[in-house]
Amino acid sequence: MMAARRDFYEVLGVDRNADTDEIQRAYRKLVRAYHPDVNKDPGAEDRFKEISEAYAVLSDPEQRRRYDAFGHDFRQVPPHVDPADYARAGTRTSGGTWRSAPAENFGFGTDVDLDDLLGGMFGRRGRQRWGPVPGADQEAQLTLTVEEAYHGGRRGITLPGGRRLDVTIPPGVTNGQRIRLPRQGGRGSDGAPAGDLHLIVRIADHPRYRVEGRDIHTTLPLAPWEAALGATVPIDTPGGEAKLKVPPGTSSGRRLRLRGRGMRNPSGPAGDFFAEVRIMVPATLTDAERHLFEQLAAASRFDPRRRP
Repeated sequence: MMAARRDFYEVLGVDRNADTDEIQRAYRKLVRAYHPDVNKDPGAEDRFKEISEAYAVLSDPEQRRRYDAFGHDFRQVPPHVDPADYARAGTRTSGGTWRSAPAENFGFGTDVDLDDLLGGMFGRRGRQRWGPVPGADQEAQLTLTVEEAYHGGRRGITLPGGRRLDVTIPPGVTNGQRIRLPRQGGRGSDGAPAGDLHLIVRIADHPRYRVEGRDIHTTLPLAPWEAALGATVPIDTPGGEAKLKVPPGTSSGRRLRLRGRGMRNPSGPAGDFFAEVRIMVPATLTDAERHLFEQLAAASRFDPRRRP
């Protein structure tokens, strides 16, 4: 038996009344703990996908509203269904899904087959006598590079079974986000429309960037004199080259931020771009460099191992 899906609020560990900032803070904390790049536990990747899907829904006001109304069925319930009618038709389980209420809740008595009565409204498949049956919704994974997710654009994909589609990727998609392709799912019968295809976005590992929500992280190599004296240095971002100001006295491990240079967001503020400093020294020194470093060592009273 398939395990019930966990409630998205439970996945993120937040109250159902949590605001957007609370949801984002919880997501960032969990991503740092379960990102496959940092957590090698065999179950970390599945947990990361679960966290990403929950955040993609709860951080979007419209998807959250429908999820609160319909639970995990929110993608299958037609837009015209009234949440109050749906609530009278069933009760939410602990997994965020719904089960049918007794038929007498609708005033039809106990001899009515509620599944037959409501099959069309709630996505269940009616029996043969009900005529044409709409196609089932389907899911597929869409793996993107950081740059593809940032810029969006057109992309050809091959689905299981060999079917090819050209997909429009909106700019700024995030891990776990779904792209809905109407009428590209399972075929309907007797002339009924096909179901929808939901592409679940996965952002692939990148040699330079790490994505957390809409924030992008990278490392910034600095020469010792740039870190000590301060500098303005060029840095690559998915949106192009930017200039980053390094304050004097910067040590390895310090995070510098470029506001709004993270992942784009069509419906709100963009994420931030973070660069973690790594101070680099030459693997080999020229005679002049060695002489200068020896002069610095003799003149400096700085002790990096002294406790404050």
